[in-house]
Amino acid sequence: MKNSQQTINQSSHKINWFQKFLMICSGGNIHILRKTPSEWNKFSGIGGIVLFTAIFATLSAGYAIYTVFDNIWISVGFAVLWGLMIFNLDRYIVSSIKKTGTWWNQILMSIPRLILATFLGIIISKPLELKIFEKEVNKQLNTIIQRNKKQLQGEMNGRILQQSGPFETEKKQISDKIAQYQKSYDSASVELEKEILGKQSGLTSGKEGFGPNAKRKQELKEQRRTDLENYQKQVSSRLEYLDKEISKVYTNLETERKSTDTFEDKFNGFAARLQALDELGKNSAIIATAAAFIMGLFITLEISPVLVKLISAVGPYDYLLEKTENDFRLYSKEKIEKGNSLTDFRIDDFKERLKE
Repeated sequence: MKNSQQTINQSSHKINWFQKFLMICSGGNIHILRKTPSEWNKFSGIGGIVLFTAIFATLSAGYAIYTVFDNIWISVGFAVLWGLMIFNLDRYIVSSIKKTGTWWNQILMSIPRLILATFLGIIISKPLELKIFEKEVNKQLNTIIQRNKKQLQGEMNGRILQQSGPFETEKKQISDKIAQYQKSYDSASVELEKEILGKQSGLTSGKEGFGPNAKRKQELKEQRRTDLENYQKQVSSRLEYLDKEISKVYTNLETERKSTDTFEDKFNGFAARLQALDELGKNSAIIATAAAFIMGLFITLEISPVLVKLISAVGPYDYLLEKTENDFRLYSKEKIEKGNSLTDFRIDDFKERLKE
């Protein structure tokens, strides 16, 4: 029996390099796994899931950062860093689950890890959803940009009315006054012409020629023309000032509009694309369903190593791992006890020497 046990512990099983790599990805102890060949397939499968999750996380982060910085090298650098972080985090989540406790304790220990894995799955899936629905997102982005421009134009029109309103009102009052003077002058000119031609009306004598009535009407016409010219000279500087102020309002707002249009045309960052994807989901049940399935796929992929570890039966690896950890605990406790005993002995010896 002893010889057979030694044969089990000391037998050398060959692991190919790829299988070994996947076992390392799973977070398992490779030294213990060498002694438990029946566990190799399980840990290789777990390691494969962890590896592919890290690969998807790398691609997802690379695309997300590229939409922000539009720089391939920054995107690649951050993507690799993010992928390694997710890789090590997943390895820790899987390796921290112990199978030797009670089922209830395993469930309690797994809940925080499942929540964390679900959160990571959502983070990984969003950028990939943006890439999958890239054409639809770009179209929705254009719709959002045009809608924002229209809204901004409406706000600017309101500001134009607010800022130029007093100047426009005063200018209209002056223009109306000039129109009144012009109308009076035109009326006097018509009456003078009728008087000279001898056309009978309520204000003309009906006698043809330039008589006394025509002379009075000529004087009235000149007076009206003088009044018109004097008023135009009086308000010309004010009208020039009002035109400058109104032009200044339009110029400032036009400059602001062009700057805003430039900003809106660059409205294609990561947050803008998320907004477009959200609106697509609200407007199209098919896209919303597809996006939900994609998110569910990545959440399932992220939590599957935890679930596999949770539902799998206790195997030789778990027993050997518990034995190894228990041996280290006992060894540590033994060292502490020996250290305490040696310290007590030295204290007692020191006290006896003092008595002598």
